Amino acid sequence: MPGADIPKIALVGNPNSGKSSLFNILTGLNQKIGNFPGVTVDKKTGVCQLTEGKKAKIIDLPGTYSIYPNSTDERIVFDILANPENELYPDVVVVIVDASNFKRSLLLFSQIHDLNIPSVLVLNMMDLAEKAGNVIDIDRLSDELGVPIVPMKARTGEGLARLKDVLSEGILLPGEPVFDANKYAEEAIAEVKEAFDISNDYLAYQLLQQFRINNALSDSDKEKLEEICLRHNFNSHELRKAETLERYRRINEFVVNSVKESTQILPRRWTERLDRIFTHKFWGYIIFLLILFLIFQSIFAWATIPMDFIDLMFSGLSVWVKQVLPAGVLTNLLSEGIIPGIGGIVIFIPQIAILFAFIAILEETGYMSRVVFLMDKIMRRFGLNGKSVVPLISGVACAIPAIMATRTIDNIKERMITIFVTPFMSCSARLPVYTILIALIIPENPFYQGLALMGMYLLGVIAAVLSAWLMKLILKTRQRSFLIMELPTYKMPRWSNVGITMYEKSKAFVFEAGKIIFAISIILWVLASYGPGDYMENAEQYVLQEQVTSAELSPADLEKTVEAFKLEHSYAGIFGKFIEPAIRPLGYDWKIGIALITSFAAREVFVGTMATIYSIGNVEDEATIKTRMKNEMDSYGNPRYDLATGLSLLIFYAFAMQCMSTLAVVYRETKSWKWPALQLIYMSGVAYLCSLIVYQSLS
Repeated sequence: MPGADIPKIALVGNPNSGKSSLFNILTGLNQKIGNFPGVTVDKKTGVCQLTEGKKAKIIDLPGTYSIYPNSTDERIVFDILANPENELYPDVVVVIVDASNFKRSLLLFSQIHDLNIPSVLVLNMMDLAEKAGNVIDIDRLSDELGVPIVPMKARTGEGLARLKDVLSEGILLPGEPVFDANKYAEEAIAEVKEAFDISNDYLAYQLLQQFRINNALSDSDKEKLEEICLRHNFNSHELRKAETLERYRRINEFVVNSVKESTQILPRRWTERLDRIFTHKFWGYIIFLLILFLIFQSIFAWATIPMDFIDLMFSGLSVWVKQVLPAGVLTNLLSEGIIPGIGGIVIFIPQIAILFAFIAILEETGYMSRVVFLMDKIMRRFGLNGKSVVPLISGVACAIPAIMATRTIDNIKERMITIFVTPFMSCSARLPVYTILIALIIPENPFYQGLALMGMYLLGVIAAVLSAWLMKLILKTRQRSFLIMELPTYKMPRWSNVGITMYEKSKAFVFEAGKIIFAISIILWVLASYGPGDYMENAEQYVLQEQVTSAELSPADLEKTVEAFKLEHSYAGIFGKFIEPAIRPLGYDWKIGIALITSFAAREVFVGTMATIYSIGNVEDEATIKTRMKNEMDSYGNPRYDLATGLSLLIFYAFAMQCMSTLAVVYRETKSWKWPALQLIYMSGVAYLCSLIVYQSLS
């Protein structure tokens, strides 16, 4: 790999070929996630230590079956590999092939081989091929293809050292092409090579095939290529079919010469047997619901002890800071604002980690693909594209990347519907709100609390589907496209991948939310600690004047009454009082109103806001945030968070569009403020109306 201090190595492969597993073991935690230039599709890059003195930049390209793209993410592979001037053009391509499904997987490799890019062929999942009784002659296949071949088991890391050795030694250019394009369009290819100064026949052939979608070409270049196609009667569609047939003919030759297939029962048969259960039109949904229930019950049952520990730790820290540091504004800010606010986020690390651990396991085992397949059957009836299932399921983690994932949907109307309804899916930011409110109103039993949490997630699915059906009627969509995907074989999860996912998702949640929480906590503490006039300085005098029973109050009760008076007459309290008439029918007071407003920055800020509000002047009490909320009383002496108010709040947060970042991403994806504005109005209206009905019915 001469000419590059830090060579670029691209990982390319079919979906479910083990590409992500290989990327993780090559880069570990040394990864970065951004967007490919010009599109909002995740770009995963990382640094790999090949040898003691040699590093390489690893680029994980989107999974694809061919360099002929069917979606935006697949198009990225073509844009990079067919353009040597692209900044991400690799020095070497590592093509990951499923050794247990050899013929299909070699199609993509043969195309990249013919682009004359130095390549390494990784035969992954060798364990499955061995279990099937298949024998691959690695040396003979390597000689025939003219490229180094490395057998691997990426899930266990077996073969990794050999791959690093091969990559560090340098890769020669491939030999003879698999597909001789000159045999089908010699004159057209020759003219393109001369006009564009290209030496590779297949690259010239690809310019003729895909010039209309080639981002590297100018308008004049596209016109020139169109003229060449017309002049030489270049029929791209017919030639593409001929190319595919020719490639599979050659691939069959390689397989016959290099692979001995066993007549034993293949492991895929076990996959087929399991799929009869997991994708059954009735039992498949029952099993899926049971798995969901197990996940949500585990979130409560397993996270309780570490969450209680974290909650008590931050409560004790606030008390300690108040006692140790000298009295003053800074001490109050730390003990009453910043520490409780950050604690309100850190407390949910165990639940976030458990949630993403289960999601990673479902993906690793191959079951998540079955979920997509199952849900696709339902989604089509409501005007959603089959590919809409992936963004909707991704929305359980976060709506922002989920909305970006709609780029794979070609039908513009179906894409807009998917973007519009995806925020209804209960994202991880809602989890802290759900868990704290469910803990307040549902009996302390993991079974009931898990059932309630699963119900909130299912409610989000129902809202998304019904909203999509309504939009289908309004937009009158008729064009339909279908989900095309391969169901991978079932596998044991690679636990290091699960661990990396837990770490990365928890870290992202804490640090991204923490920035907002830190700023909101400071602002909120200032607003809640200061107010107009002399109410704050003379709060005790006002309380003694207004409270006819103040003489009967103990010193401790009087102090609490004074602190409540200060909060009510602070800037935050005044603002909360201002919006209270609008939210009173929902069962909310001015304190909850403050949290509703601040959580428009991010939904999880609700808990941090509650932690800050109920900590103002009360840090000497080591009670946890849950205890303080549970002890909160309304003006009539009844629990503030009763069943009616708690359910009303749950419904509001399930439906309301309370995420400025999501609105910004919707604007970026739609290139118009119309859609995010409609989304904000519609979701807020649905949240308000449903919460109103719930509270008025139960109160």
